[in-house]
Amino acid sequence: MLSVNNLDIRFGEKHLFKNVAVQVYNGNRIGLVGVNGAGKSTLLKIMAGVEPSDDGVISCAKHFSIGYLAQESTDLISERTLYQEAESAFGPLLELQRESEELQVKMKDYDPESSEFKEIIHRHGEILHLLEGSDIYAIGGKIEKVLVGLGFSPEQLNLPVSAFSGGWQMRLKLAKMLLESPSLLLLDEPTNHLDLESLTWVEQFLKNYHGAMVIISHDRTFLDKTTEITWELSFGKVDIYKGNYSYYVKERAERRAIEKGAYDNQQAKIRQTMRFVDKFRAKATKARQVQSRVKQLEKMELIELTEEEHQIKFSFPPAPPSGRDVLQVEGLSKSYDGKKVFDGVKLLLNRGDKVAVVGVNGAGKSTFLKILADQLPSDTGSVRLGANVRLSYFGQHQAQELSPQLTVLETMALCGEEMTVTRTRSLLGAFLFRGEDVDKKVSVLSGGEKSRLALAKMIAAPANCMLLDEPTNHLDMSSQEVLQEAMAQYEGTIVVVSHNRYFVDRFVNKVLEVRNGGIALYEGNVSDYLRKQEQLQLKREEGGENEESSRKKEKSAGVNDSMSRKEQKRLEAVKRQERSKKAGPWLKKLAEAEQQVESFETQKEELEQLMADPGLYSDETRWTEVSKKYEDCKRRLERWYKNWEIAQEKIDAIEEELNGG
Repeated sequence: MLSVNNLDIRFGEKHLFKNVAVQVYNGNRIGLVGVNGAGKSTLLKIMAGVEPSDDGVISCAKHFSIGYLAQESTDLISERTLYQEAESAFGPLLELQRESEELQVKMKDYDPESSEFKEIIHRHGEILHLLEGSDIYAIGGKIEKVLVGLGFSPEQLNLPVSAFSGGWQMRLKLAKMLLESPSLLLLDEPTNHLDLESLTWVEQFLKNYHGAMVIISHDRTFLDKTTEITWELSFGKVDIYKGNYSYYVKERAERRAIEKGAYDNQQAKIRQTMRFVDKFRAKATKARQVQSRVKQLEKMELIELTEEEHQIKFSFPPAPPSGRDVLQVEGLSKSYDGKKVFDGVKLLLNRGDKVAVVGVNGAGKSTFLKILADQLPSDTGSVRLGANVRLSYFGQHQAQELSPQLTVLETMALCGEEMTVTRTRSLLGAFLFRGEDVDKKVSVLSGGEKSRLALAKMIAAPANCMLLDEPTNHLDMSSQEVLQEAMAQYEGTIVVVSHNRYFVDRFVNKVLEVRNGGIALYEGNVSDYLRKQEQLQLKREEGGENEESSRKKEKSAGVNDSMSRKEQKRLEAVKRQERSKKAGPWLKKLAEAEQQVESFETQKEELEQLMADPGLYSDETRWTEVSKKYEDCKRRLERWYKNWEIAQEKIDAIEEELNGG
C-alpha cells in the first residue's frame, strides 16, 4: 500500500496541491484525470519518488515496489540488443541463477565434509528456493510475448537498442516495466506511442495484471477498459469516484447537480431569514425572534460550490460547397529505401465522408496523408481533388512553420478567416490558450503548445476537406470533447489519423486500414472495424488460415472492390437524401438555437458586468430594471439551451437510426 499524506504545494497564491491525501491499495486500478496543468504528472512523480516531497508525505509498505513510466524521457543509451535490454528487467533473478551455476562449479573443489562445502550447499539451497517460485525458465517466452505484443517483430529482437527511434524506445521502457511486474505501476500517458493493435494488447495485459496501477491518459476508451477508480485533480484537490472514466463523468454531473440544489436551497433560506431580520429588527416585540434567526445564520455551515473549469464551445467555419466526389486516388504507390510502403492504391472519398486511418506504426499512415495533402510526392499514381474542394492539412511540421515573433492572437489573425475577437478567444480556449496565454509570443511556447496553436490556426480557415494527423496528442479530455463535437457537426470531409478510439468513434463513418503495402476501406467506425478484425481472427484460427490468405479472400469478397462501388455510392446517396429529409428541419432548429444561445450569453455577460458595478446599488430604480433584465435573459437562455439539446438529441437519434444503431 502507498499513502500520500497532506501534500501541500503552492506557487504564490496558486495551490498546485491543497492538503491532498489519497491511498493506493493492492489491486487498485486508478485513472488520474484533470485539465492540462492541474498537476497530474507532478503528483505521479512525487508518488514515484522522482520529485522530492516533505518527510512523511509519501509512505508505503515494506517490499512494495514501484514502476514509473514518464510521459517523455531521454533515449536509452545501451550497447545491448532489444532482447538483452528487455531481459535486464529480470536482472536480480538472472544474477541468482548465475550465482547458482558458480556455486555448482565450486562444490567440486571442496571436501563434502568440510564447513566450506556445507556453507556452499546452504547458500545454493537458499537460491534454489528463491528461484523455485519465480518461473525463471519461462523468461524467454515472456520477453517475446511482451515485445511482440507491443509491436516489435521477432526479426528486431537482435537489433541494437540504438537502432530504434524515441517512440519505439518508449515502448521498450514500457515492456521492461511490464516484465518487472512491480507492486504499483505509475503510467503517464502510456498510449502516446502505441498504434491501435499495440494499444488493445496493452489493455488486455493490464486487465490481467495483479498489481495496482495509477494511469494518466487522454484516451477515454483506454481508461474505461483498464481502470475501476477515478481520481479527479482540480484546483489542488483530489475527488475520488468509485468507477471508470464514463462512470466518473456521469457521477460528477450528478454530484454537481445535488450540490447546486443544496446551495440554492440554502441561499433561498438565507435571503428569507435576512428579509425577516431587516423587516423586524427595529420592533421590540420581535427582538427575540430576530436574535434567534441571526444566531441560526451564524451557526449555519455555508455550502460552497465546487469551482468549475471554464467550459469552451466552438464550431468550424461553414464548409464551402463542393462536388460530390471530393478526392480520388488512382494507382498510388510509395517506397522508402527499396521497401514498398503501399502499392496500386485506389480510393474515392465523397462529400461528407469522415474517415479514420488506422494501421500499425510504420505502416505508412502519415505518409499516405502527406501525399493526399501534396506535402510529399508519390512514386506512381495520382491524387485528384473534386470540384471546388478546399483542402486543409495538419501534420507535425506545422508547429515549426509558425512565426516565432508573433503572439498567439496575432498568429490566429493570419489564418485567412474574418473572426470576431470573442470567437477567436473561444477557439483558442478550446485548445487551452486562456486569459493572458493569448498574448504569449510563439517563441516561448512549448512544443505541445505550438502544436495546439497550429491545429487551431488550421481549423479556423474555411475548408471542405480536412486532413489531420494525430490532432488530439496535446489536448486534454475536455478539449478533445469540444473538438469531437465540432467534427461531428462539420459538414465537410475529414480524413484523420488517430489511435484515440473514443475521439474518432463519435464522428467517423469509414475506416481506412493501411497494412502490408495495401489499403482497405471499411464501413462504420473504429469499434465496428475492431469487431470485424476479431471475427476475422476467430475465423482464421478456426480455419487454420494465415492472415495474408484471409485478407486476400476479404478483398475478393468486396471490401474495397470496384465492382460494388457503384452500389455503395448509390446506397450512400440514398442515406444522404434520407438524412437531409429527416434531419433537415432539426438542423435548422439547431442552428437557430446556437445563434440565440450565443446572443443571450453575450447579453448575460454584459448585464453581469453591469451588476458588478457597486454604483448600481445606489440607484434602486436602475438596479430593479437591470435585475429584471438579467432574470429575463437567464430564463430565455435556459429555454434556448433546452431547444438546442432537444434538436441535438433528435439529430443524434436520426444519425443512429440511419447508421443501423
